[in-house]
Amino acid sequence: MSNPTSSEHRAGFVTIVGHPNVGKSTLMNALVGEKLSIVTSKAQTTRHRVMGIVNGEDYQIIYSDTPGIIEPKYKLQESMMGYVKSALHDTDIVLYVTDSIERRALSQELLKRLNSMEAPLLIAINKIDLSNQESLEELVEYWRGLLPNGEIFPISATEKFNLHSLFNRILELLPKNPPWYDKESLTDRTLRFFASEIIREKIFIQYRKEIPYSTEVVIEEFKEEPEINRISAIIYVARESQKGIIIGKGGEALKRVATMARLEMETFFDKKLFLQIFVKVSPKWREDSAKLKDFGYIQE
Repeated sequence: MSNPTSSEHRAGFVTIVGHPNVGKSTLMNALVGEKLSIVTSKAQTTRHRVMGIVNGEDYQIIYSDTPGIIEPKYKLQESMMGYVKSALHDTDIVLYVTDSIERRALSQELLKRLNSMEAPLLIAINKIDLSNQESLEELVEYWRGLLPNGEIFPISATEKFNLHSLFNRILELLPKNPPWYDKESLTDRTLRFFASEIIREKIFIQYRKEIPYSTEVVIEEFKEEPEINRISAIIYVARESQKGIIIGKGGEALKRVATMARLEMETFFDKKLFLQIFVKVSPKWREDSAKLKDFGYIQE
């Protein structure tokens, strides 16, 4: 992907927002060129604000993938929506992601916020490979009427369609700044964070209904040795019955999650890995401020 023509360095923050399941995480991973945000077919997979950094000789783009916009029902979701608000408050470019099949209405609060922002607004209509020309034209007109200040980019994150145009427009809109992060940086997150997210992704893939939403993963130990990484993790659940489901008959379900997570971590870290996973019950942790603070959802 090409550099901007200016000889001055450009650097800035691009906040990716939108409703659940429109492909925000898939889009960020595609733009960054690495899998940093976990991706599943289930809604509300992303819980944290995850940064992905793209560096060029004369630019640095800091993408922020945020949780899908929802009406919070408990404290965990309130914290998740707090990430969205703080990301929108301090950004250079807003990238609003919708898709060709989404039929949710924007809340008046979000609509007002997006229309009144000083930062440039880009609208990515994702999954156009699942649409046709007539439907796409109708969608473009719909979003032009709703967010007249936004620039619209029909894309497919999975097929990498039209991402080049979107990327180049982001480069053009970046303010002139020195790099905010070291030029070798790919993200602001730690290896521990990615280890926990990989395990959480496998839980979303392996279990149904409420189970993935009732779990949290904490890395208790992360030892880096010359030949191997040794990781000990705890999966917290809200009820004793959920613990039994996570473990499965004879421990088979948990063993599948551990195997899938270990294999992906070995690829991600490019190193052999020994992984232990335990399951503990923490009643109503999604409403427990102390637990949410321990899990990193509430900052000091």
